[in-house]
Amino acid sequence: MHDVKTERRREPQLHRRRYWCCSFTTPPLSPETPGLSRSRSLSSSCGKKTQLPFSNSPQTQKTPFARRILSPGRVSPISEHPVVSHATPKNHQIPKSPLPLPLPPPPPPPADSEANLGIYDTRLNLKGKNGGSLVLELSSEVLAANSAVFAELIADYRKNVSGLCRVEVPDVENLSVFRETIELMFEEDIQKKLVKIGVFRAIDILEASVGIKFSRCISACLQYLEAVPWTEEEEEKMRELFNGLKIDDPKTKDIRDRFCSPSDPVDSQPALTKQLILSITTCRDATAGNELKSLVKGLLCKSSVYEKESPDVNKEDMYAVCESCLQSLSSLLEETSDSNAGQKLAKKEKEKPLLERVSKQVDNINWLVDILLDHQLAEEFVRLWGNQEGLLKLHKNASPMVKYELSRVSAVLFIAIGTRRLHCPTETRLRLLQAWFRPMLSDFGWLQRSKKGLDMKALEEAMGQALLTLPLKEQYSLFMEWFHCFSKHGNECPNLSKAFQIWWRRSFLKGSESMAVESR
Repeated sequence: MHDVKTERRREPQLHRRRYWCCSFTTPPLSPETPGLSRSRSLSSSCGKKTQLPFSNSPQTQKTPFARRILSPGRVSPISEHPVVSHATPKNHQIPKSPLPLPLPPPPPPPADSEANLGIYDTRLNLKGKNGGSLVLELSSEVLAANSAVFAELIADYRKNVSGLCRVEVPDVENLSVFRETIELMFEEDIQKKLVKIGVFRAIDILEASVGIKFSRCISACLQYLEAVPWTEEEEEKMRELFNGLKIDDPKTKDIRDRFCSPSDPVDSQPALTKQLILSITTCRDATAGNELKSLVKGLLCKSSVYEKESPDVNKEDMYAVCESCLQSLSSLLEETSDSNAGQKLAKKEKEKPLLERVSKQVDNINWLVDILLDHQLAEEFVRLWGNQEGLLKLHKNASPMVKYELSRVSAVLFIAIGTRRLHCPTETRLRLLQAWFRPMLSDFGWLQRSKKGLDMKALEEAMGQALLTLPLKEQYSLFMEWFHCFSKHGNECPNLSKAFQIWWRRSFLKGSESMAVESR
């Protein structure tokens, strides 16, 4: 019998681990445990949930003794008195067996005695930070070989006490993660196991491994995390971990380089932004250009998830690109005045049709204005557009199919002013409306037929509101200009009736006295 016990204690540890699926119950009946048996794993409840016990105990012997549970989370010592399950009447005759009865096995030694420890000679008591606990029975040899922290604790304990080694770990952040980290000590290929676990869980295991100095697992986690792509949530979790922990491993630098900017970047962000914008405004493919515009505008948008504390847009760089686009637009409109020169140039350079090139430059300007509006930097462009004397002259001589493209730029500015998105001084607004209000009246019909993303109802409303921001004396001339145009062309002209009524009320009903004083 002694030889059988010895052989059982020498069995490899990896084949002795067991997981019970319930707490505070006897193990289920099986060929290994036909009767009541003892288990070395303990567990306690946390809130409404019960932690699953983790068992690494060897196969125990059959015993007629029962276990009494004193309270939840604690297992009582084994009773010294057998529990009789059925009472037998005195006169009841028990039939004799034809075979000789086997001798009852000797009682097992106490649970904590050295004869019953086998290879599981360390009890690890984990105390959760938010309550709950978990008890693991493990091999001190495995713990000490994998963790420098446990090696030191076990060595200190062995100096004073022999037999079962008890180690307590308080304030465990996540009991499940800590248990999973301990289990990896019994794995030969940790990285293969991490592939099944996934990145998010591997980050938690890396943090637990650093706490107990589980170097083999730290190296495997870093190697795995560096080799796989991350989601944004995983990247943020990784960033928080590496900002709070100092990990001494060469792979750490490779991981940090994936989400930390280098100390000496080749290009600063404003310079890179300028390069991207220039590339888009000179892009020849319309489909690719539209895709890139959406991409860059999303990155530079104030509501973007990539928005940082420092501004993303440099005002001088943006206006340098704007002026370049305006010069290109002027050159294209000059071609329309000399059709032969324009045809020769287009044939020589194998350019696209003139109208398409004009439309492309207007799209570029409106895209730049939209970025400036989002960063509240568009006031200077209103002044710049209001002073385009050269474009105004070219607009008069250009064909309706070309010149209405210029009014698309004016429309964006009118809508921004009328919807309170753009704020600029009275002089700037007055100069803009004096320069581009009349061209807008003549181009409105073409804009209706080729909207190109414009909301015409919003444009009509915004034009009226923009006019109402001017002094009453200035409103008079512009509203009368609209009235005569609308009476002749009808729907080919914007409908500013609501704004006209407001101007009339302010001028002649409530403001008559002030008008009389000003006229003197």
